[in-house]
Amino acid sequence: MDKCSVASVLRTWVDSLDKMPKYVLLLPPDFTRFNSQAGLIVQELYTLLSDSASIDIMPALGTHRPMMDGELTTMFGSKIPPECYIKHDWRRDVVNVGEIPSEFVHRISEGLLDYSINVEINERLLDPKYDVIVSIGQVVPHEVAGMANYTKNVLVGCGGKDMIDKSHFLGAVYGMEHLMGQDHSPVRQVFDYGQKHFLSDLPLHYILTVTTTEGQDTTMEGIFVGKDRSVFEEAVALSQSKNLDFLDKPLKKVVVYLDPNHFQSTWLGNKAIYRLRMAIQDQGELLILAPGVKQFGEDPTVDKLIRKYGYRGTPYTLNMVDKNTDLNGNLAAAAHLIHGSSEGRFKIIYSPGELTREEIEAVGYDYMDLDEALAIYNPDEMKDGFNLIKGEWVFFVSNPALGLWALRQHRP
Repeated sequence: MDKCSVASVLRTWVDSLDKMPKYVLLLPPDFTRFNSQAGLIVQELYTLLSDSASIDIMPALGTHRPMMDGELTTMFGSKIPPECYIKHDWRRDVVNVGEIPSEFVHRISEGLLDYSINVEINERLLDPKYDVIVSIGQVVPHEVAGMANYTKNVLVGCGGKDMIDKSHFLGAVYGMEHLMGQDHSPVRQVFDYGQKHFLSDLPLHYILTVTTTEGQDTTMEGIFVGKDRSVFEEAVALSQSKNLDFLDKPLKKVVVYLDPNHFQSTWLGNKAIYRLRMAIQDQGELLILAPGVKQFGEDPTVDKLIRKYGYRGTPYTLNMVDKNTDLNGNLAAAAHLIHGSSEGRFKIIYSPGELTREEIEAVGYDYMDLDEALAIYNPDEMKDGFNLIKGEWVFFVSNPALGLWALRQHRP
């Protein structure tokens, strides 16, 4: 789908509105989701609406760091004035609009958890001046929700600590392998409950994309616009056909490259683990080439917790949650520690740009010098898929954020 086609879809949507909006709030993803093509959509919407409406743009950061000026320009273009951009602070900018009852969480988690969850969203979403709020993003397999986006962009991307913590922990305890690539996961059911009971009165519209990337070229395979869940379901079906790579045999050795422009922490870079774990054989090996990785967490508190507890598997992490208030009070971090472990099933080797051998080994990973790794596994010389490197077959992934790799038996 080319730029003209996207513009035509968006123009049709604007024309379908009951009236031309005077105040618009756009909620795109941040720079880590550059391949979503949300940047193009924001630029087109700004062109269509800015002559008659005041437009605010608040990237749905979740726990990620705020976007830098250069990232804003690269993603959203240079024509949008800097004053249009708003930073979401997941610790300070949210208000509680309701509670998901513990009985519901107990039922959908199949008895694993029984806490209630506060539904917290950025206070700007409740500002009555906005005629239209547009949540924009890419539907793609996801390690927490099963499939990314739709109401996740609002409840987590523009949400607060309790929802982020407890939804992530729910997904981790339930098990990534049981939900990735699926629609109706327990976490998605939490989001659906929040939408039905606490977001239905907001002027929320959704623009969802499905994309594929080959080399430097990203193709928008579909764009879905509307207000109800059917928009998400259509995008899920397309993403499941475009973004899931099924294999007949498990992989012995996998090499993943993390673009330094998008991955500077293991919090983000561990998508290499999440998205490949269902394809790697027992006693296999995952090497992560991470030239931009310089820290563990995007947030100083989370970084400290990762350094303290490490990626040591589910039993250990759950034991630490029970015994330590710092980890119990940051369940999203605990979930991340579970997600980032192979549970002892395969070896994880990190080759980071700045973190030292001592730092990497202290959190439970193996270490390989980056220059040494790049000399053997040059990402510029490998293609996605199988490559024969010095007599050894290696499966290469140039961007783990773009899909999910699994054995055919895991097909949704």
